[in-house]
Amino acid sequence: MDSSRLKIVVFGSFHSGKSTFIQAIDPASRHIDAECADGTTTVALDYGKVMVNNFHVHLYGTPGQERFGFARKIIMQGMDAALLLVDCTCAVDAFTKGIYHDLMDCHVPLGLLLNKCDVTESCPAMVKRELPGSIHVYEISAKDPASAREALGRFVEVITNAS
Repeated sequence: MDSSRLKIVVFGSFHSGKSTFIQAIDPASRHIDAECADGTTTVALDYGKVMVNNFHVHLYGTPGQERFGFARKIIMQGMDAALLLVDCTCAVDAFTKGIYHDLMDCHVPLGLLLNKCDVTESCPAMVKRELPGSIHVYEISAKDPASAREALGRFVEVITNAS
């Protein structure tokens, strides 16, 4: 881990909130997306940067569809930590479970962002049961910049104090 720079890669399934999270952290962030039936979807990556606790944090959002596995592998090269965004308003899908287990095997710090906790039907407890073993868990609303920044700040503090 560079002494002043962190590469954090944000993973999650389609419409889990990855782009929204990065935009909440850095309103000037960049996105490569395309139109789809449900609006837009990330087809290459999202990128944002921010200073957190004297660290230059570079956030890379990955596409949330199975067919973009090759892009995720490229983006995750050299990552210092990973964040997995999970939509708490629906059941944890097989794609998310697969990414979770793959990230656990990477041996980099992993934060679990339980997104959409501001929605009445959210159920963070269900996600925690489905993805056991996570020690860095944050309940957020990616639409709320304060919520997103607080979770990122707490995660950066934990991972930089551990090294």
